[in-house]
Amino acid sequence: MMMLRKFKIVLPLFFVASLFISSQTNANTDPNPKDKVLLTILKYVLTQGHYHPQTIDDTFSENVYNSFLERLDPSKRYFLQSDIDEFSNYKMQIDDQINNEDLSFFFLVYERLTQRIEESKPYYKQILENQFDFNNDDIFDVDYEKSSYAKNTSEITNIWHKQLKFTTLSRLNDKIIAEEDKKKEDETYQTKSFNELEKEAREAVIINMDESFERIEELTYSDWFSIFINSISEEFDPHTTYFDPVVKKRFDISMAGKLEGIGARLQKKNDYTKVSELISGGPAWKQGELEVGDYITKVAQGDGEPIDIVGMRLDDAIEYIKGKKGTEVRLTLKKMDGTTKVISIIRDVVELEETFVKSSVVKKDGRTFGVINLPKFYIDFDEKNFRSSSTDMAQEIERLKNENVEGLVIDLRNNGGGSLKTAIEISGLFIEKGPIVQVKYRDKNPDVKKDTDPKIQWDKPLVVLVNELSASASEIFAAAMQDYGRAVIIGGRQTYGKGTVQSVLDLNRYHNLKEDIGALKMTIQKFYRINGGSTQLEGVHSDIMLPDRYTYMNIGERDLENPLKFDKVPKATYKLWDNYENFNQAIDNSKKRIATNNYFKLIDQNAKWLKNSQDDTLIYLNYEAYKKDLEVHENESLKYKSLRDYTSNLTYTSPLYEQPLLEKDEDLAEKREAWHKNLKKDMYVEEALNVLSELKIKPQYHLVKN
Repeated sequence: MMMLRKFKIVLPLFFVASLFISSQTNANTDPNPKDKVLLTILKYVLTQGHYHPQTIDDTFSENVYNSFLERLDPSKRYFLQSDIDEFSNYKMQIDDQINNEDLSFFFLVYERLTQRIEESKPYYKQILENQFDFNNDDIFDVDYEKSSYAKNTSEITNIWHKQLKFTTLSRLNDKIIAEEDKKKEDETYQTKSFNELEKEAREAVIINMDESFERIEELTYSDWFSIFINSISEEFDPHTTYFDPVVKKRFDISMAGKLEGIGARLQKKNDYTKVSELISGGPAWKQGELEVGDYITKVAQGDGEPIDIVGMRLDDAIEYIKGKKGTEVRLTLKKMDGTTKVISIIRDVVELEETFVKSSVVKKDGRTFGVINLPKFYIDFDEKNFRSSSTDMAQEIERLKNENVEGLVIDLRNNGGGSLKTAIEISGLFIEKGPIVQVKYRDKNPDVKKDTDPKIQWDKPLVVLVNELSASASEIFAAAMQDYGRAVIIGGRQTYGKGTVQSVLDLNRYHNLKEDIGALKMTIQKFYRINGGSTQLEGVHSDIMLPDRYTYMNIGERDLENPLKFDKVPKATYKLWDNYENFNQAIDNSKKRIATNNYFKLIDQNAKWLKNSQDDTLIYLNYEAYKKDLEVHENESLKYKSLRDYTSNLTYTSPLYEQPLLEKDEDLAEKREAWHKNLKKDMYVEEALNVLSELKIKPQYHLVKN
């Protein structure tokens, strides 16, 4: 969620002039004078405009030092311990260098990295010339944070050997499985020998490594410098990011919703590319097999040979994953349970229609309820026939009221947020009027954002369904409903925990150079609940916690580096809704049902197993042990097969207004049929409906109202 209004940093004219003079003075000695300008502007903007500015001191210096080296060499396959010893002389000096426009630390590390990369080029070819021995008992720990830098060339080639052996083993296992499948389909097929397949696997890895080094050679000085700058900016918080001119253009395209690809946000986790978010309405979201927490290990274009992206820079991995609309990408995934799965996604643009409000009518024990799904808090000011999630929500509620539904479940699972304005307006549909959220700038009192419309669109029972991926605007709405006592919040242990607002600042307004120096996305505000607590880190804790696969994992803001802390401001003045007759009793009854429900017990067991699988970073490099480990994970996952097979006895149908549309639109009919089928198998929605069916409104509320 971003806000652009009210935020402005004004640099004095003499400051701009001094930057220009400085760049001119150093032009003969510094081939990139704009880098010093960028460093000074960045420091000024961050310290003057960031919501929680860091003190640029020795502690800050050490953190930047560690972050920069980890970003450059996460697998510890380039730098030697002697390099680190030399670099460490600067560990407490980077703050001074930032203040003095001194880039000597960056240049030392950059030049040494370039040297080490060049030296490493022969390693992989030499190692992959010879057959690997997959009979010995080698193991490989992919948690590089626990490993040490190599002391000499012999140790660093050993690191390369293990990494390449693991990559080859993975490809070899895929090839063996493919051969076995061919044999099952055709008994006369002559399978290739282990040695033949091992050689093919090594040859494929050589091609992959050749391409990897070609990509590294394509990186410019600016690419490496951007990594250094982001090691500084992201020390302030994980959402404060520098965009060089090329990345800024890419960001602008993505914000306009025109970027074609799979519709997923990715992040680097150790050597892996991890799925951190699925974009509502995107191809991956619609396809349904890619999940937050999955690691993408290989990428293939259609039927082409898969490229191993383990150890690859995130930007390079993304280049393979994204592509033109209509093309196929095949992703090899390491699932959270340790199993491997290959999925196919047809690239496309995000379909806005898939992010719009939709509802279903459900019959339960002879009573009628409504389920409203809101994937995103959307608003579009540019459309002539403008629509927003708040106007759509109001309309959907009115349509469901015409069908005499007795209660509503609003499903905000996986809703990553969106427009603050619509979050406030939607909250206002369920209360008479009053404060919804507090928005605070640095060193200023919180601004209380209110619903001023006394009209209540829905005054009957309400349940809000959330999970660990409900973020930002979702948390504002859920928190308001919880603080007013208006709805029962049911879902995961807590929501995502993003309580900050970012603004994108064009850095070119602060200098007189002819070159483009990019932009900075910076955290400028923080959200607070009307009860005074921040949604930062804590998110919204459910009134009723349902176990799910993320229960024991660090999913959310708290899993990121350098998140801003949770804190409080004074509570706003508001009046509890207080019109439920049995609010606490309905919550207690649900907790008792969950505690005795065998499916939820199984989900909890599965969540614990997934956490253990995620924490297991050891890889067997013995083929039989590697294969057995995969089989163990596969067999273990079968224990939870009944969760996939679950179905309820509830019946979901489209509301009456939509049914004529389904007859005319076959595509819409198929989407709704798939959604209703999933709802029928969704035990979280089922329990939300159980709670909803128990909630009772106080009789006097309707008497007063009428």
